[in-house]
Amino acid sequence: MGITYVEGQVSGPTDVTVSVRFLVDSGAMYSLLAESDWKRIGLKPQRSATFILADGSPIERAISECRMTLPLGECHTPVILGEARDQPLLGVVTLEILGLVLNPFSRELQPMKMLLA
Repeated sequence: MGITYVEGQVSGPTDVTVSVRFLVDSGAMYSLLAESDWKRIGLKPQRSATFILADGSPIERAISECRMTLPLGECHTPVILGEARDQPLLGVVTLEILGLVLNPFSRELQPMKMLLA
């Protein structure tokens, strides 16, 4: 399995925009912002949730929302507010909002085929 990163920008209720290098994680539900980034753009916790890590251990994290701009589009998306040592992740919800999918062979983001059924 390869590793894919994508550059993006995030902004919140302030006029500050931060550039972020996201690890694309097709197994993660929500995107995650590093603590320094979400604090810099002025996000505040709106709710919290328990997440299960790959090793099966649970962690509790706060959730908020931000504006995210990627090379293939921009959207408003829920984000996990990371704590010390948490790394930025780009999760499935953000990808679906943008109509993107991770191609497992080329390890690139590409537009998904949209169905109207």
